[in-house]
Amino acid sequence: MSLNESVRNRKALPVTEVAACRNVKSSRTPHAGVTFFVLRFLIIWISRFPALALKFVLTILPFRYDILMFGEHVAVTCIAWYIFIVCVCAIGEVYLFLYYRRAPQRAAVLSRDNEQIPHVTVIRPCKGVEPYLYECLQSSLLQNYPADKIMVHFCVASRSDGAYKTIEKVVRDHPNRDARIFIEEEDDATVHPRAHRDLLGPNPKIRNMSRAYREAKGDLVWIIDCNVWVGRGVCGRMVDKLHGISASGTKGQPYKLVHHLPISVDVDAYSETQKTNTSSYDDASTAASILEARRSSRPSDLIRYGGRLEELFLSSSHAKMYVAINMVAVAPCIVGKSNMFRRSHLDYLTVERARREDPGAPTQARTGIDYFSYNICEDHLIGDLLWKSKVPPLPGYPPKMRNHGLVLGDLAIQPVAGMTVVNYVARRVRWLRVRKFTVPVATLVEPGTESFLCSAYGAFGLTTCSFTQKWFGNTWAWFCFWWMVSIVLWASIDWQIYLLLHSGETIESAEARGDDLPEFARVLKRGQSRRTFKVWLAAWLGREALAFPIWFWAIWGGVSVIWRDRRFWVGMDMKVHEIPVPRDSLCHGNVLNGSIDRSDIVNGLVNGTAHNKRD
Repeated sequence: MSLNESVRNRKALPVTEVAACRNVKSSRTPHAGVTFFVLRFLIIWISRFPALALKFVLTILPFRYDILMFGEHVAVTCIAWYIFIVCVCAIGEVYLFLYYRRAPQRAAVLSRDNEQIPHVTVIRPCKGVEPYLYECLQSSLLQNYPADKIMVHFCVASRSDGAYKTIEKVVRDHPNRDARIFIEEEDDATVHPRAHRDLLGPNPKIRNMSRAYREAKGDLVWIIDCNVWVGRGVCGRMVDKLHGISASGTKGQPYKLVHHLPISVDVDAYSETQKTNTSSYDDASTAASILEARRSSRPSDLIRYGGRLEELFLSSSHAKMYVAINMVAVAPCIVGKSNMFRRSHLDYLTVERARREDPGAPTQARTGIDYFSYNICEDHLIGDLLWKSKVPPLPGYPPKMRNHGLVLGDLAIQPVAGMTVVNYVARRVRWLRVRKFTVPVATLVEPGTESFLCSAYGAFGLTTCSFTQKWFGNTWAWFCFWWMVSIVLWASIDWQIYLLLHSGETIESAEARGDDLPEFARVLKRGQSRRTFKVWLAAWLGREALAFPIWFWAIWGGVSVIWRDRRFWVGMDMKVHEIPVPRDSLCHGNVLNGSIDRSDIVNGLVNGTAHNKRD
């Protein structure tokens, strides 16, 4: 059929349908023009006068009064949130400058008779080779505490672990100290059917420490990560805080748990100049080990910047919030680097809870720290249980104890080396993915506590609220101005906190003069800083800019994490479930999902998510 025939055979539309089509067409044109005009008007006015444009648009909308009031309420809420965060930061800053500018006093418990000094069992779980591993482990054996009142338990998974030889050297070099090595694979109980280890959950750190905890001598247990260095007087001051012993000799209020403020130091900067104990890293100095690692693999400065980001994070944003929350004591807030508590309290509470959960099951592997073998954030959960539970009374102590106590003035110092930016991101992602189920509310509002977003809240509120616009302006230019003012002030305070915490002033004077101290813990000369302001500022801006993307990916990007060479997924019940993955696959893939590439591992010195992960 030809084109002309098809046209002739086409049926004509009824008159009513033609009219309807014309009406539809004519009715749409004016609305399209109005829409275009309104959009153009909004774009121009929002770009030049955002507040006035918003008010104009609201006046032509229904329920304009309610919408205006809603905007006003949002602005007031932003201002209130900004003031709240500033106040919280101010509390942390005040306590930091009051207690971390000089060395703390000698422990009062040491002035007592030897019979009255409580026994302390130190448990140090080890995994892989860490920077300054020898010096960190040795710090437990050099405590100014009676030798017969302190026992150190070093824990390792197997003799083939990279840390085992270093542990052996530490023990061999201090024959006068009471120290034992516990090897998980050689636990005597595992040779029997239904062995104790078979009843434990997948948490590798709990499995590592289980026997050391069960065989602890005395009631006080001090769990400290293997990559943490502490001063010589730390143990005594922890006992003072836990028992409520004051310098004047009076009995104060005891605590259920005491802990330290953690900081980290990127030791890559010392790799060419430092002098350390020659027994570190298997007869090789720490300096030589790190220097050899740098010769074998020289990533760019940007790639190696992860250690600086970690160093800055723990010495600024984290330090302020950590100290403030612990001083206000509204909720438990511990990291787990260095914690001391009473074994009798934890055993009692875990047995009671285990019996309530499953009355008929034995409590063999559900007592003490073993109770948390199915959780990956055991440090927080131990603190949370002690915080919320009523503990049994102890002879000679008041019936009620305070919850958690931060030992002000002392630091848990963690040296890091070879940490890439990718390692840092993966570390923070893992931390947040675990916390989003343990403390969901605090994790959800966390971005609002960071400088960039919190300053944006404050600037928006001041330039939007009708009560503050006349003083602070109502344009985007004023918004940017007040945001920048807040950022400058925020960075200035963080710089001062960084200088304070990395000055080394909290190390006892007699100890600080010794050349046997690792360089990252030595007192800096007056006016000297560990980093130049330019280097620090670059790391500060990078850390703050990465804060929200890291949080977003951690919250919405999945629930799987890599920990100690094993992959887990975290459930809503805060329990972890191991994902059977071939070991080789853990060294390839997406690090944001928890894995890491072999090229990031530098002679075992990387402190990221692979062999050296320690949180």
